[in-house]
Amino acid sequence: MASPAAALGGSRVAIGLPRGAPLRPQLAPLVPANSNTCFVSVETGPTLPQSNRHRCRHFRHARVSASLFGSSSPSPPPSASPSAASASASTADLANAAEAPGKTVWLQKTIELPPYKRGCHVITSQIMRAVPEIAEFRVGIANLFVLHTSASLTINENASPDVPLDMEDALNRIAPEGNHYRHLDEGYDDMPAHVKSSLMGCSLTIPIMAGRFKLGIWQGIYLNEHRNYGGARQVCITIHGEKRADGRVYR
Repeated sequence: MASPAAALGGSRVAIGLPRGAPLRPQLAPLVPANSNTCFVSVETGPTLPQSNRHRCRHFRHARVSASLFGSSSPSPPPSASPSAASASASTADLANAAEAPGKTVWLQKTIELPPYKRGCHVITSQIMRAVPEIAEFRVGIANLFVLHTSASLTINENASPDVPLDMEDALNRIAPEGNHYRHLDEGYDDMPAHVKSSLMGCSLTIPIMAGRFKLGIWQGIYLNEHRNYGGARQVCITIHGEKRADGRVYR
């Protein structure tokens, strides 16, 4: 004789239950008292009443809904789905491994640079001082992101002092000040600053190798200040990489 679940287009699922598990009255008659483990046949199916469908989902994943057990059951509460429990476990694993040597880890901080005059400025040493933790990384990637629309970041020559000056002159020729802009509310230097910021870019990605930024010998990190009085500038630094397996730092 077909079961009610089969008649509804469903199926019967066997669930293993430990001996002595406190059960609700619905399942108590199905558990033999002299068995260490029994298998309870539970009817499931897509056409079951709405109130039972959440239980069927747990049964198909070999998880018995806590609503069928007593309060002392070790099963998770109905509000804690398997996916939520897995997410919690993954978060705990990441937290435990965050500082473990040889593991891939994340580091993020936001720094504030002092006000610079309008122009292009090499700030490699300031960035390095702001993240001494980089010396712990064997390999990785660093992202620098300036949190402004009238300043920018770039990489260019760090040796000749003429290069930053020529860069500023070139940008002024590309985006000159004047009345030909619609947006003049904040001064003649403002709209050209927005144009220069978009041209140069607001972020940089730099590889990390043996505790240092993997820059070329003539490469430096530039902060480009495009306003006459821009004020202090904030830069968010995010590092993702693997620390040394021995826990030491590079010198």
